[in-house]
Amino acid sequence: MTEMKFPSRLVGGRWGDGEGEPLVVTDPSTGEKAAEYAASTPSQVAAAVGGAAEAYAEWSGATPGERAAVLVRLAAELESVADDLAAAETRQTGKPIRLTTRFDVPGSIDNVAFFAGAARHLEGRAAGEYSADHTSSIRREPLGVVGSIAPWNYPLQMAVWKVLPAIAAGNTIVLKPAENTPVTASMLAEAAERAGLPDGVLNIVNGPGALTGEALVADPRLAMTSFTGSTEVGRRVAAVAARNGTRLHLELGGKAPFVVFDDADLEAAVHGAVAASLVNTGQDCTAATRAYVHESLFEAFTAGVADLMRTVRLGPPADSATDLGPLVSFRQRDRVAAMVDAAVAEGARAVTGGRAPGGELSRGAYYEPTLLVGASQGSAIVQQEVFGPVLAALPFRTDEEAFALANDTAFGLAASAWTRDVYRAQTAARVLQAGTVWINDHIPIISEMPHGGRKASGYGKDMSAYTFEEYTQVKHVMAELTAEPRKAWHRTVFTGGGHAER
Repeated sequence: MTEMKFPSRLVGGRWGDGEGEPLVVTDPSTGEKAAEYAASTPSQVAAAVGGAAEAYAEWSGATPGERAAVLVRLAAELESVADDLAAAETRQTGKPIRLTTRFDVPGSIDNVAFFAGAARHLEGRAAGEYSADHTSSIRREPLGVVGSIAPWNYPLQMAVWKVLPAIAAGNTIVLKPAENTPVTASMLAEAAERAGLPDGVLNIVNGPGALTGEALVADPRLAMTSFTGSTEVGRRVAAVAARNGTRLHLELGGKAPFVVFDDADLEAAVHGAVAASLVNTGQDCTAATRAYVHESLFEAFTAGVADLMRTVRLGPPADSATDLGPLVSFRQRDRVAAMVDAAVAEGARAVTGGRAPGGELSRGAYYEPTLLVGASQGSAIVQQEVFGPVLAALPFRTDEEAFALANDTAFGLAASAWTRDVYRAQTAARVLQAGTVWINDHIPIISEMPHGGRKASGYGKDMSAYTFEEYTQVKHVMAELTAEPRKAWHRTVFTGGGHAER
C-alpha cells in the first residue's frame, strides 16, 4: 500500500519537516511502514512556541464572533474531507473503518461545531455592588500560549479536544501528537488553514515525548500545558511544568468498573460489557475493564459475555465487516499479552481469548477479546490499566461490597452501574469515585458534557463549556463609584490627610 505523505511541522503558518531523527509510522494490521517523517528538534519546538506567542495578541483580541466564524468554517472543511480523515486514522492506528467513520471523525466534527457556538458564550458570572462604593465585574480572559500533547488512542479526537477549547477561548497553541500517530493532526491543521485560521494560532510539532514533548512542556513561555496519556508520563509532565509554575490540565489513565446489580437487565449488561470493553480494541481510558457482578448473576453474565465475545470478528481494519482491529503496536500487544499471562499464572482463568490469533492475523498486532475470571482484587490485571480487549469479572454479595471494590483502585475516570432501582442508581451516582458515572450504559460521550477524572486519572475537563475553566483565567475588576479622593479605609495605613482620629 502507498505510504502516506504529510508535512510534519507547522510553525507560524509555515509548513515544513523536522530536522531530528527519522521516525516511522507503522500500520499495526500488517507491520508495514505507513508513513515516515523527521522529528522536530528542541530549537524547532522553541520556534513553534515563538510563532504562537507572536500570534497571540491578534487572536486574543478577536471578537468571539470572529473566532466562531473561523470554527464554523473549520467544521465544514473537516466534513468535506471526512472520508480521507477516517482512512488515515484507520491506517495509522488500526482502528476498524466502521469506528473511524461512525465515531472518531463525526465526533470530532461535532466537537468543532460545539466550540464554534461556545466561543460566543464566554462570560463572567457576577456583576454588581458587593461593596457600598464599588461596582465589581468579572472578565474571563485567555491564558496565552498553550502547549498540548495528545495520545495515540484517539489521535484526531484528542487533537480536537486539545485545540478547539484553547483557540475558541482566544489562546494560541502548539500541539504535539503522539509520535506513532501524527498524520490526522496535520490534516486537522491543514483544514484550519483553509478555514482562515490566522498564522501561528495553531502550530504542530512532532517527535518523541522524551525529546520533542519535554522541550515543549519545559518552555517558560507556555501559560498552560494540557496532556492526555498515562499516569506515569503525566507525573513527569507535571514535574517538568512545575519548574516554571505552568498551569496544568491532565487526563490520565483509567480502570473503569462496570457494576452489575442483582436487578439489572442481564441482556443489556452483557451487550454493554462487551461493547464497552472492546471499543477501540480496549484502548480507551474509560473502557470497561473490571466487571463486578452480583453473585446471583455472575455465572449467567460471564457465560453471556464469553459467548458474545466469540462472535466478534477480527480482521483487516479497512474492511467494513471487521469488528475489532489490532492494537496500535506490537509493543502494546505484547504488553497486554504479558499482563494476561501473569494473571493466569496467578490463578485467573481465561473463559475466552487470552491469546494472539494465528494465521494471517499474526502479521498484525491483534489480540483476541478476552474475559478473565478468578483474578483477585489486588492483582495487577484488576488494579492496573491494561489498555487492551480484556475484561476481568469478579463477583460481589452486597451493594456496599460492590461500591468498595469499584472504588478500590488508584484511578477515577469513569464507572457504570446497571440496575432498575432508581434509589440504587442514585446511590451509585453519588458513591462511585469517577469523573463520569453512567447508569445502564457505558462509554457514550457528547460534546455538551465534560470528560475528566479524579485521583490518579488527573484533573481538569475536556469537552463542554466546563473546559473553558481550564483555558481561561478569571479577572475581577473593581471600579470605585464615589470619586472621593479620601477613602475611609486609608486610615488603616496612615492618619494624615484629614483622617486623623479626634
